[in-house]
Amino acid sequence: MGNSKSGALSKEILEELRLNTKFSEEELCTWYQSFLRDCPSGRITQQQFQSIYAKFFPDADPKAYAQHVFRSFDSNLDGTLDFKEYVIALHMTSAGKTNQKLEWAFSLYDVDGNGTISKSEVLEIVIAIFKMITPEDVKLLPDDENTPEKRAEKIWKFFGKSDDDKLTEKEFIDGTLANKEILRLIQFEPQKVREKIKNP
Repeated sequence: MGNSKSGALSKEILEELRLNTKFSEEELCTWYQSFLRDCPSGRITQQQFQSIYAKFFPDADPKAYAQHVFRSFDSNLDGTLDFKEYVIALHMTSAGKTNQKLEWAFSLYDVDGNGTISKSEVLEIVIAIFKMITPEDVKLLPDDENTPEKRAEKIWKFFGKSDDDKLTEKEFIDGTLANKEILRLIQFEPQKVREKIKNP
């Protein structure tokens, strides 16, 4: 990122982010200034990312989940996110189109990056999600998904896979689009869990 030290966002990156996210030029420039204030090197480390993430979940332990989110956006695998990777991460997790979000979710669950998801990878992410759910919220979960193991099993059954099978990106996206229940199970949304139980 040639201009990262000067405090100005390069025209190319600004244009690319404006076209590929819902954020305005003004928002991107403001965020870039605060990004440089927090990360003067122009890059955010996994530890910094975890600290930012932790602020959103003061009553939980988001460390494992934040590591997986970070990994899924560290596109060049250098152990840091530059501003572009960081903004794309924000966009995808908050406002991305459904298909984009599912592509990202696939990369989140594809822990070893081999292009397929195994049942054990689903369990690893679900365990990380459960660390962020308060004990009160866990009590509200249905019996067949109130532990990481039960929830991973439920997800895997929805895809109709046996324990040793692998899930491709297409199967993951098509299966999730065809079944809203899978979408609910693969996400971390305790507030929605609460609302669903109050208004089934």
